[in-house]
Amino acid sequence: MSPSELGPVTCLGCGCGCDDLRVRVADGRITDLSPPCPVARAWFGDGRVPGAVRVNGRDASVQDALREAATVLAGAVGRALVVLAPDISVQAQGTALALADRLRAAVDSATSDAAAAGLLAAQRRGRAAATLGELRNRADAVLFWAVDPGPRYPRYQSRYAPDPVGTHVPEGRSGRTVISVSVGADRGPGSADVELVLAPDQEIPALSVMRAVALGNPLGELPAPLDAAAAIAGRLMKARYVAVVHEAEPGQQQARDRYRAEGLLGLANALNGPTRAALSSLRAGGNRNGAEAALTWQTGYPMAVSFEGGTPAYAPDRRALTGAEAMSAILVVGAAATVASALESAAAKVPVIVVGPRASEASLPARVAIDTGVAGIHEGGTAYRMDDVPLPLSPPLAEAGARSAAETIAALLEEVLARPERGTG
Repeated sequence: MSPSELGPVTCLGCGCGCDDLRVRVADGRITDLSPPCPVARAWFGDGRVPGAVRVNGRDASVQDALREAATVLAGAVGRALVVLAPDISVQAQGTALALADRLRAAVDSATSDAAAAGLLAAQRRGRAAATLGELRNRADAVLFWAVDPGPRYPRYQSRYAPDPVGTHVPEGRSGRTVISVSVGADRGPGSADVELVLAPDQEIPALSVMRAVALGNPLGELPAPLDAAAAIAGRLMKARYVAVVHEAEPGQQQARDRYRAEGLLGLANALNGPTRAALSSLRAGGNRNGAEAALTWQTGYPMAVSFEGGTPAYAPDRRALTGAEAMSAILVVGAAATVASALESAAAKVPVIVVGPRASEASLPARVAIDTGVAGIHEGGTAYRMDDVPLPLSPPLAEAGARSAAETIAALLEEVLARPERGTG
């Protein structure tokens, strides 16, 4: 087969969701991609995925595996856990939630705990948000708070901020003020116009000072480095449009202050008075934002949902993953490797069903494992970017024959619906 170049293709390697990639395919494998990106290169690989189907560790037919999985799940109504893992489409996530509804299951996701602080703070305060395209075109001041996007989001700075030319920032980088704030081990980017280094215990006081300045509240004499934080706030107020960029999932500073997300939301909201501002929350890839979007559509809540009582219930202070050992069955839909460590203890006691990319290679001792393709590589549908913008997927290996995750979950739902409820709920 002669090589072919396909594009544009959307990459889900990180939350940027870059949708301008060109992918070169030869003999059913990905051989190259452009523009170059180490995260995209690692995520796409050569596109090959296993296609195994196993029941109790032995090869089985898809139909036999679905029957076994349905038998296990139908017997756990009211005491099941459904985990939405990455690398599946919104369509697959939505069907998995329909199955969770039928099972009266608890629902968790790969990043619900990591992103919880920001989600809950936004529910309390509201959130001044914007699309990445709006930041690219309008932001003339960019504040990187305790994050350097380079390692995890290599194209964020070149595609969105601060480097590209925007409709309201025709000079590109030279027309933008870049401010880098480092907090402990969470470092901001180098080569900024203004840099501020804070100890972890100085972070919330600094955010409080900056918010007070933005609100016009008088302040007395401030010690260093809070006086520098106040000066930065004054500089931000003179901008036309401010982008406040932060990492919404864990970074190197594992002991980060739990009020960081709240403080950043408060600052962005306060700046929407003297100027315009938006908070840009960096999120990992694999359509993690899609799980929250699908949950919100179908239940009204973005995480920590339980169908146990017959209707969706929201318990934001509870993480179903941490209580998995109390369940009677666990269904993981998506790339199980991302949640394997969290489920390791429970999997030794509770039967686990895994449907998704590389299910047969996951470290979990699965009762049933059904390999599928990866959304965006083998399977189309929709995925969500870190700014909650939906993107259509154009899989370069759609003809490679990988099993569809969405169709497999739909078939499992049909099998469960055909069985009477026998759970304890």
